[in-house]
Amino acid sequence: MFNHFEMNKGDDEESSLTHIDHGFHSKLPPGILPHGLPTVKEVAPAITPQEQKKEDLKEVKELSAEQKQMIILSEDFQRFILRAGKVMERALSETVDIYTDYIGDGEADDMNDEKSHARLSLNRTFYCDRWSKNRCVTSFDWSTHFPELMVASYHSNEETPNEPDGVVVVWNTKFKKQTPEEVFHCQSAVMSTCFAKFHPNLILGGTYSGQIVLWDNRVQKRTPIHRTPLSANAHTQPVYCLSMVGTQNAHNVISISSDGKLCSWSLDMLSQPQDVLELQHRQSKAISVTCMAFPHNEVNNFVLGGEDGYVYSASRHGNRSGIGETYEKHLGPVTGISAHHNQSSPDFGHLFLTSSIDWTIKLWSLKDNKPLYSFEDNSDYVMDVAWSPIHPALFAGVDGSGRLDLWNLNQDTEVPTASITVDGQPALNRVSWTPSGLHVTVGDEAGRIYVYDVADNLANPRMDEWNKLNAVLYELKMNQTDEFDDKDQKSPVPQNNTSLTSLTSTPLI
Repeated sequence: MFNHFEMNKGDDEESSLTHIDHGFHSKLPPGILPHGLPTVKEVAPAITPQEQKKEDLKEVKELSAEQKQMIILSEDFQRFILRAGKVMERALSETVDIYTDYIGDGEADDMNDEKSHARLSLNRTFYCDRWSKNRCVTSFDWSTHFPELMVASYHSNEETPNEPDGVVVVWNTKFKKQTPEEVFHCQSAVMSTCFAKFHPNLILGGTYSGQIVLWDNRVQKRTPIHRTPLSANAHTQPVYCLSMVGTQNAHNVISISSDGKLCSWSLDMLSQPQDVLELQHRQSKAISVTCMAFPHNEVNNFVLGGEDGYVYSASRHGNRSGIGETYEKHLGPVTGISAHHNQSSPDFGHLFLTSSIDWTIKLWSLKDNKPLYSFEDNSDYVMDVAWSPIHPALFAGVDGSGRLDLWNLNQDTEVPTASITVDGQPALNRVSWTPSGLHVTVGDEAGRIYVYDVADNLANPRMDEWNKLNAVLYELKMNQTDEFDDKDQKSPVPQNNTSLTSLTSTPLI
């Protein structure tokens, strides 16, 4: 009976298991029966593909000191550090006002009004203690590809005999960083410099030794990649005048040295000039040229100033190549010359300005050998002059007392429209407008370059400025004619040798 009970009990268990598994017949080994509950097992954590790659990487071996040094000295590493350093410096130097109120309560408008009334205000100063300290700024030029880039050339620093005599620095007016964008140098003082207008990476320099040098910012070396020879066929005297003229497909580098020799160069062949022209006055004495300017869009005709005080017009080619016209002289060497930019009608391409150590700025026309007007408000050597690139009647001048003047011919010809004196009154040597015409830059004898903001109401021309200037020029021409007529009538005629002696003994100053 006991056996029968056990057998029935076993049958009941089998039937109950069959019901639980919904008819599933387990194939597990004997003695292991499913209990119907979830089974818990240990599972390895999930690994992402990135983590798997990290695990597969081999252990990094540390480089030796020599290997590290080789990498640091490699050209690729230095180029990367230089480029990354410039980017970081630009980012760190930027100043942004995060509290700018775009709704406005009138205060911002008041501040803008005050700024607009300040016709000249200092924006920033460019100066490098190593490369520009105690070096006189000798010339400026602006890049046509990157308008924010300005190149400046510097004379030698007598206090640092171990440094190169000649230095050219590229400054960036867009970013607020204090260091130069590029620095180039050579073994002779750089008297003039310009960007290669149709080659964004090339910079030219005219040196005191007479060589024309060429730098390329794509290479690591800071010295010239090419230079002209010192020979009788080229320059052997200081090159104060350097410019690139022409078009993308046909252009030349024009240089003039202080002995009156003009050379035309091709950038592809600086071993010898394509053309050489001796600038002589009346086929006698060579002209000691101090400055040169090509009128707007002109490649053949140009104007120049001499150490003798005379102003000349000349041409590179044609039946009358060389010196054409001679204009009435200054009472001292001509220090600067600037041709009108002639942006609109009527045509003002015949106008140009000169500055001189005789304390004057003179306005000229190529059509007349006498000055249209002489600006005589300065009380020191006037070292440079520059027309505005956008305003037909506006120009800037700088002098040895540290004064920057802006003249608007349509407003006044007796006194400057705006004037400011640089702190410390350093002698200002060069002046140039930014391509936008909204800022003016000046360079001094100690190596500093000052960038001034020009008020919008002064820098930007009105629609009638061209017609106004035309009327002003007509009035100046009439006054010039009356003045010379009066002089002819009042000029005394000497009657004897005594009066002649007294006249010649009278000081000119």
